[in-house]
Amino acid sequence: QVSFVESGGGLVQPGGSLRLSCAVSGPIFSDYPMAWYRQAPGNQREVVATLSTGGITNYADSAKGRFTISRDNAKNTMYLQMNSLKPEDTAVYYCWLLDTWGQGIQVTVSS
Repeated sequence: QVSFVESGGGLVQPGGSLRLSCAVSGPIFSDYPMAWYRQAPGNQREVVATLSTGGITNYADSAKGRFTISRDNAKNTMYLQMNSLKPEDTAVYYCWLLDTWGQGIQVTVSS
């Protein structure tokens, strides 16, 4: 069974930065790929970034060059560094592991 504790969301102005954290309990963290998803009001949940066990990353076109996914296996924690945030990045963000999502954390980009 997987459980998550997400943190780091909030309100930020356009152009600002946030770092989301997701502490994971349960499985051997380093054995599995992971991802961040997001869901804006009225939209379907979409993948933002993925990270394989071998360190290969993939990003949605909207996130490329601005977001960075990473993991700290010693801390069983995954991160999403988000820079140059735009109002269209406003959404609930979810970490993902083993076909399970975290509880979600709100990110609001607004002046």
